[in-house]
Amino acid sequence: MALKIIVCAKQVPDTNEVKIDPVKNTLIRDGVPSILNHDDANALEEALRIKDLYKDTHITVLTMGPPQAKDMLIECLAMGADEAILASDRALGGSDTWATSNALAAAIRKIGEFDIIFAGRQAIDGDTAQVGPQIAEKLDIPQVTYVTEFEIVDKDIIVKRALEDGYEKIKIGMPCMLTAIKELNEPRYMHIGGIYEATKKEIPVWGAAALGVDLTEVGLESSPTNVFRSFSPAAKGKGIMLEGDCDKDVAKALLIRLKEKHAI
Repeated sequence: MALKIIVCAKQVPDTNEVKIDPVKNTLIRDGVPSILNHDDANALEEALRIKDLYKDTHITVLTMGPPQAKDMLIECLAMGADEAILASDRALGGSDTWATSNALAAAIRKIGEFDIIFAGRQAIDGDTAQVGPQIAEKLDIPQVTYVTEFEIVDKDIIVKRALEDGYEKIKIGMPCMLTAIKELNEPRYMHIGGIYEATKKEIPVWGAAALGVDLTEVGLESSPTNVFRSFSPAAKGKGIMLEGDCDKDVAKALLIRLKEKHAI
């Protein structure tokens, strides 16, 4: 079976390293490393697992971002993707989820035929989980989000989808959009041969004109949502450690404290 798979990925700041300016309430980006978004790594891994089973599978990784996002695409190629495309243009800068999905949907139309689009559930820098479903709507294809298990049966796809209170199994036809969560798999590492080959591959950069996207539907000015401000929550008061010779003494001390606070 020869499948054409598109993986939508995003380069994001490492949130473990992100800090907030306490005065300006803005992100301090200087010195913060950028990484492949975690859920997108799971999406790519599932595409690679399909390729392990069906050798004629072709994987294209698509991202929208600044020129330095090429570094992340090289990482994806080194993991095993066949080609990578960067949508980058000042006209696309500042796009919210709606505008971003407009640009990515236009890029996918330009790529052409596909069987599956994989994307991560959400990006760690926004946590909206909106771009994947919006792309599916704009391409008019079926979608399943929060995928935890995946298999191909004949020409259908069977997935297990996580819900708040359980799971559901869904059969879906191709072409389709699937968004992955970390429980789906364990992403593989790059290997030396893959890194060497990835650095030799050309990564095309598509601007707004190449995408053929309507400039009134992308970019900051066209985005219906904007981040008002970012801030760190105020620190809470220091906790109190209760001690006692046994659990009963500690429980008694807790009850006394709660009564003093009129909590009980």
